[in-house]
Amino acid sequence: MNIRPSAAIRQNYNEIADLCRKTAAPIFLTKNGGGNLVDMDIETDNRREKMLKLREELLAVEEDRIAGRGGCTLDELDAYLDNVIAEV
Repeated sequence: MNIRPSAAIRQNYNEIADLCRKTAAPIFLTKNGGGNLVDMDIETDNRREKMLKLREELLAVEEDRIAGRGGCTLDELDAYLDNVIAEV
């Protein structure tokens, strides 16, 4: 976990930006010793958003399955997952 004071982003923007890209991990910025902001590069954020969307969709499908509502064939599922993985 990378933690920096919030002043670091003003004083060392390029260093923080490079660190975000190199680690593909968020950097947590503090203010007065407490958590304040999270900074990450756009690629990492896009990847996280896609993964969250996929998890939501999988949860909805699982809820439908448990409730006995419609589903899809294995071939349909395989094609869908191939498309989702290709996007990530």
